[in-house]
Amino acid sequence: QVQLVESGGGLVQAGGSLRLSCAASGLTFSPYNMGWFRQAPGKEREFVAAIRFSGGSTDYANSVKGRFTISRDNAKNTVYLQMNSLKPEDTAIYYCAVKRAGYTMYGYWGQGTQVTVSS
Repeated sequence: QVQLVESGGGLVQAGGSLRLSCAASGLTFSPYNMGWFRQAPGKEREFVAAIRFSGGSTDYANSVKGRFTISRDNAKNTVYLQMNSLKPEDTAIYYCAVKRAGYTMYGYWGQGTQVTVSS
């Protein structure tokens, strides 16, 4: 079955950086798009960033534009999220997700990795 495993979360001071990784396995379809979402305590899960299979097209939430960069390595079935200039409001559990290209909904989700930004 499809498995997504996130890593790279942790505690960082405001203004710092973190790089999240998400390795996918068990994928039996292609092409597929990958994305990052986050959920802060007491809030709904929200979109952060997405990247198409080719890697040439990306999309970001307004709140992270200019600070976060999504990238992928298809040879490794891995997606990354470079997070710079972190703010306390970026504190959340970050999830990666996969969907078939052309589909609207993400069908596969990781377990999440905690990111905590202290002020």
